[in-house]
Amino acid sequence: MFAKLHAKLGDFWWYSLMLFCACRAADLLNAFVGLWLVPKYVDPSELGAVMPLTNFANFLALPAAAFANTFRNEVSRLSINREFGKLKTLMRSVFMATAAFLFLAIIVARFTLPLFLERIRIVEGSLGLVIIAASFVSTVAPVYSNALQALKKFKAQSILSIVGAPVRLVAMLVAMPFRAVTGYFIGQTSVPAFSIAASVVALRRELSAKAEPYWDRETAKKFFRLFAIFLASGAVGGFCMLVESTVLRQRLPDLDSAGYYMATRFSEIAGFLACTFAITIFPFAAEKAAKGASLIPLILKSFAANAGFGIIIALPFLFCGKWLLSILPNGELYAPYWWAIPWLIGLGIASSIITFYTTAEIAAGRLGYLKWYLPLDLAYPVLLLLVTGHGHFENFIPRSWTMFLETHNVHSLRAMLLWMTVNNAIKSTACFIVLWRKNK
Repeated sequence: MFAKLHAKLGDFWWYSLMLFCACRAADLLNAFVGLWLVPKYVDPSELGAVMPLTNFANFLALPAAAFANTFRNEVSRLSINREFGKLKTLMRSVFMATAAFLFLAIIVARFTLPLFLERIRIVEGSLGLVIIAASFVSTVAPVYSNALQALKKFKAQSILSIVGAPVRLVAMLVAMPFRAVTGYFIGQTSVPAFSIAASVVALRRELSAKAEPYWDRETAKKFFRLFAIFLASGAVGGFCMLVESTVLRQRLPDLDSAGYYMATRFSEIAGFLACTFAITIFPFAAEKAAKGASLIPLILKSFAANAGFGIIIALPFLFCGKWLLSILPNGELYAPYWWAIPWLIGLGIASSIITFYTTAEIAAGRLGYLKWYLPLDLAYPVLLLLVTGHGHFENFIPRSWTMFLETHNVHSLRAMLLWMTVNNAIKSTACFIVLWRKNK
């Protein structure tokens, strides 16, 4: 029966369905963590700091993440050509580079982390070491998951998704009662650490190949050119996410930032399908590009399916979102923010076209889109800082602007979501325009 369904759906939709079912099984436990365990142990005054701390950890690991992204493109090429000896050599190089990046991250964190924690109103304790550990394993893990993805080992990825969730839950249940926020990041660290170990087993046949020379002058030049591009792209994207989440925590009242966190726990349900497509699109886009086929049908079909799924998920929250928030720990505080759930789902639907388009372009080795994408991604956080911190720039901006911003309460969750909506609308529209022009 499954073979017939596989043949009928085709590889792309079959593997997407398989990953989606596996990931959703894991999300039953992840939902318990995000909707019950975290708000139970993390005080509302600190809950809004979880997302900016996560983005700070990701920002620390930016060089290693850029290296892993470059590796993803190369592993796709090597796997298509079945050059496993070179793949093994490349993976060793990534680990050596990651060790160097870890040393750099420790130095940077030593000077920046205390200041950042002070800005988001968190007492450090042992949190600094845990965040560094989280950033390290979280960037090493994609080295192996990207190999599984490029080699289309979606069955192994599905199993890792299912088993990883209980590992995270157990780690959090043990650690969070002692120090809630630190315990949260210990749980986050446990999943990529488990993923690394399990991926080694899944890749044992490929890794058993005899190492072959990979690096030469031309390869190194090409690789580090891509690395520089991904590093610049990651720096701008990481800065954008870090500023947005930090502004949500620093400029908004504690309860607004906590309400936003709780709303995202529900709105992220609508992004489940988009995450699945983002995984499966990459190897299929790489193959199509290698054959000279158009990627537009793959991108638009994925977007249409994701949009329909998101709309279906959003409808119930319009009627019972308030009730769902009210039954959670400290729910009486978060229930007034129910309206943010469908809003954030809409944002997720709009931004999915950005994810699908950029993933397909990277898989195809076409990075020309960065010429217009990076300036948009850089302008948004700069504008956000100017608007929400306008009090620091009163001597440099017209008084009429300051009065307008004060009148419209820019330090509110509604105002923040409005800025996020405008940003996503501009980038999504740009992606559609580019696709339309390519299709002409």
